[in-house]
Amino acid sequence: MNKRLEFTVSISGERLDKYLAEQCQISRSYAKKLISEGQVTVNGRSAKASQKLNIGDRIVAEILPPSPISLAPEAIPLKVIYEDNDLIVIDKPAGLVVHPAAGHHSGTLVNAILAHCPDLGTIKGTVRPGIVHRLDRDTSGLMMVAKNDAAHASLSRQIKQRSIKKGYLALLVGHLSPDQGAIEAPIGRHPKDRKRMAVVSGGREARTAYKVIEYFDGYTLVEAMPETGRTHQIRVHFAAIGHPIFGDPVYGKRSPLLGRQFLHAYKLGFTLPSSGKYVEFKAELPPDLDDVLNKL
Repeated sequence: MNKRLEFTVSISGERLDKYLAEQCQISRSYAKKLISEGQVTVNGRSAKASQKLNIGDRIVAEILPPSPISLAPEAIPLKVIYEDNDLIVIDKPAGLVVHPAAGHHSGTLVNAILAHCPDLGTIKGTVRPGIVHRLDRDTSGLMMVAKNDAAHASLSRQIKQRSIKKGYLALLVGHLSPDQGAIEAPIGRHPKDRKRMAVVSGGREARTAYKVIEYFDGYTLVEAMPETGRTHQIRVHFAAIGHPIFGDPVYGKRSPLLGRQFLHAYKLGFTLPSSGKYVEFKAELPPDLDDVLNKL
């Protein structure tokens, strides 16, 4: 069923698509789509996405239910680090989206895993089968995927109990001091940009421990160890203390030396669901990140 939402504008001068995206907590592109399809009116009339709003304007929006996403196996190459009957650990390349979502209905890690493990589609989750944690699209490194319900429950429980050990290599802008410590700051949605996260009062508890590995001229290579799993946590935390991640286009700035943020999940440790044995895996820096360090 469609969802009907009504708003009375309290601030003038904002574009309709931007206002609608913020109020409905949807992407701006989806807001533009609704407007172009005539699902949004301003004062009873159809409008353009670029229309500037005035105080007192009455907006009515019909939010359409999302189109169902059908998952299909795709023969996308995977770098498998470990595999047993319960789970698979892969080294995810930068640029690979973890699961289908708006704008990415195919070509994701889930599509690749379904081709590698055909029975994955029978476990919990329709759009994210087997996924117990994720990495940002342009973050590379280790991820574990459950292959059955019992393993999914075990790994999810370990994440909730914070017994999973994660280590990331991150290159920061500036000279970070002291050379080890922890950042504790709550994280939530950015108050003005719903696509970004930020350190905000009333956000969810978040803690990132770190230690410096090496100093460069104007940069610092660190191992970051997130103890919580908030969205964009490492990127937000280091940006908040004035040391954004090198090449981060959202919380820092782009670099001509690298087409993404310098963030790599190089270490992952957890207890195997069936045996209870603790295991730990490591993944070397990919060539694009290693090349940046060589140039520095």
